[in-house]
Amino acid sequence: MSSTLAPTAAAVPLQLGGLLSEPLGQALAVIVAIAVVVLVGRIALKIAWRLVTIAAVVVGALLLLSFFGISVL
Repeated sequence: MSSTLAPTAAAVPLQLGGLLSEPLGQALAVIVAIAVVVLVGRIALKIAWRLVTIAAVVVGALLLLSFFGISVL
């Protein structure tokens, strides 16, 4: 099998370089970058909401205990 038929890993960026030089290619790159930011943001916010919920439950429980005269802190 000849190695000239299969594109090498070094040739792939050269082939994609022309894609980003056109306006539609640049728009696609921007949309993909925004999608990555949104995906990472969703994951971070999912974790943040869990932490806020846990903190609210703990503080609420401590508040209820303090109403009954039990000092935990």
